[in-house]
Amino acid sequence: LKFRLAGYPRKHNEGRIEVFYNDEWGTICDDDFTLGNAHVLCRHLGFVAATGWAHSAKYGKGVGRIWLDNVNCAGGEKSIGDCKHRGWGNSDCSHEEDAGVICKDERIPGFKDSNVIEVRKLMARVGSTRIPQSTLGGCLGVGWHHIHPRDRKRGTAAHAAAGRVADDTSTSTGLTGCGSGLLFPCRLFTERQQLNYRLHSVSCTGTEVHLSMCAFEFYRGNVSAACRAGMPAVVSCLPGPLFAAGNAHKRKQRQQQQGQPRIRLKGGARIGEGRVEVLRSNEWGTVCDDRWNLLSASVVCRELGFGSAKEALTGARMGQGMGPIHLNEVQCQGTEKSLWSCPFRNITQEDCKHTEDAAVRCNIPYMGYENLIRLSGGRSRFEGRVEVAVGAGDGSQPHWGLVCGEGWGTLEAMVACRQLGLGFANHGLQETWYWDTSNVTEMVMSGVKCTGHEMSLSHCQHHGTSLSCRNTGTRFAAGVICSETASDLLLHAPLVQETAYIEDRPLHMLYCAAEENCLSSSARLANWPYGHRRLLRFSSQIHNHGRADFRPKAGRHSWVWHECH
Repeated sequence: LKFRLAGYPRKHNEGRIEVFYNDEWGTICDDDFTLGNAHVLCRHLGFVAATGWAHSAKYGKGVGRIWLDNVNCAGGEKSIGDCKHRGWGNSDCSHEEDAGVICKDERIPGFKDSNVIEVRKLMARVGSTRIPQSTLGGCLGVGWHHIHPRDRKRGTAAHAAAGRVADDTSTSTGLTGCGSGLLFPCRLFTERQQLNYRLHSVSCTGTEVHLSMCAFEFYRGNVSAACRAGMPAVVSCLPGPLFAAGNAHKRKQRQQQQGQPRIRLKGGARIGEGRVEVLRSNEWGTVCDDRWNLLSASVVCRELGFGSAKEALTGARMGQGMGPIHLNEVQCQGTEKSLWSCPFRNITQEDCKHTEDAAVRCNIPYMGYENLIRLSGGRSRFEGRVEVAVGAGDGSQPHWGLVCGEGWGTLEAMVACRQLGLGFANHGLQETWYWDTSNVTEMVMSGVKCTGHEMSLSHCQHHGTSLSCRNTGTRFAAGVICSETASDLLLHAPLVQETAYIEDRPLHMLYCAAEENCLSSSARLANWPYGHRRLLRFSSQIHNHGRADFRPKAGRHSWVWHECH
C-alpha cells in the first residue's frame, strides 16, 4: 500500500487521503470515519499522529475508485488494512464523501517523503491512462520537432511542462530552466518501432506547470493506427542563461547592472531550492504558506531563471526565516512575471509565524555535473576524498585525479557537496590519509578557490593545467564530509544596536578577557591590576535557522575546562 495527500487548498500535513491499491490510486469514504482512522493514516504518511479529519470532500473530490468505506480503527493499528472495513472496492459512496486528514506537523524520525503539494487540476484520466507527473517544468523556450499537422499552428505546447506524449518509445527529456528552441522539421526513423499514441491537439499557453494543465485530446480505440499524418512529438531543450557554461562572471555583472533583486531563495542545499524571501521597504522578509501552491511557486522559480516549480513546500521545510512576514495568501495564476504581480494579502502578527514560511524546489536542467566528481574511502557515501574527472569533454574516457588540499576550506567543500548532490558541507579537509583506499594517486587540480555558490568545482578559480601544489602526496588530497541538513547561524543585529553602551571597567576584572585576546593590544602596556579600560558592551542573540542542531566543530573529547567560564 502507498498513501498520499492531495487536494487544494491545503498545507503539507493535510489533505484528501488517497491510497494506492491494486495498481490504482483511490480515495476513502468518510462514513463512520474517526480520529483513530486518521492516526493510522497519518503514521502511514510519516507523521507521528493526527490532530483532526475532514469529511464531505473538504479538499476537493478525487477521481477513480473509492477503495475503502466504513473504516473503523482503534488508532494503534500498524496498517489501515488491519482496521475493520467493508472490503477493498466495496463502497456505496460518491466522491462528494471523500475523507481527509489533518496530521500533527511532526515527522516520524528517519521518515522521508517529498510532500508535494499539487494544483487543483492534477491529472487527466480516461480509463486507466494517466498523464505522468514526472514532467518538464516551464522552459523559457523549446520547440516541438514533430507535431500532428492539425497542431502546427501552435508552437507553445513544448513551453509548458512536458510529460510523455506517446508510449515508452517516445522521448521524454528532463531539462528545465531551458533556453530557446526553434520549430523545425526533423525525420525520425520509426519504421521498426510500433508507436502507440495517447494524446493529440495539445494546446498550451507556455506557462502551465504540467502538460496535464494544457488543453489536449485523447486518442480512443485503435491507438496504433492514430496520427497517420504526423509523427511523435519531440522536444529539444537548451540550458537557460543561469546554466550556460562559463558565464558565472557575466551573471554577476548582470545582477549588478539590474540592481538588488526583490526575491531570493535561502536555506536550500541545492541550486533552485530554498525558503522564499522577498524585499519590501528595504527589508527582507518571508512568505506565509497559506494557500501556497505550485502556481505561485512556479512564478518564483521562473522569476529567478529556473523552470517551473517541482514542489511547493510549506511548514518552514527549508528553515525558518527572520524579520517580517511580508506576504500571505499569495494566489498567482501562473502567468505572472513576478511574485509581486500576484494577488496577496498583507500579513498581520496573528495570521502567520515563521513556522509557516513557504519554500520551493524548482525544476532545473540536468547538466551532468555529478558525473565529474566522486568520493572515495569514506565510511558512508556522504564523506571521502574528492576525486574529479578531467578530459571528459573531448569524447575520450575521463581521467580521474585528486584535488590539492592546500587552501581547501568550507566554501570549496560546499561546492563539492552541491555538485555531488549530497547537500551541505560539514567539513572541508586538507588531509585525508585515513581515506587512502583508492588507486587514484595523481593530483589533477590545485589552487581551487570558490565563492560557495558555484554548481561545479570546475566553475571555481583554479590553476588549470599549471598545477602548483607543495605537497602532492595522497595524504594531502582534499576531502569533504557532507550532510543533507545543516545549522545556519544568524546574528540578531538590531539587538546589538539597541543594547550597545560604553563602560569603564577596572583592569582587575579583565584578566579573563585579556587571556582570551578580547582586549586591544595596548592593554599589554597597562599598569595591571590598576587602572581601567573603556569597553563597548552589548547583548547578542544567535538564531539557528537551519534544519540541524548546531554543534561546535571540536568534539567533546577535545574540550578543556577554563576557569573564566
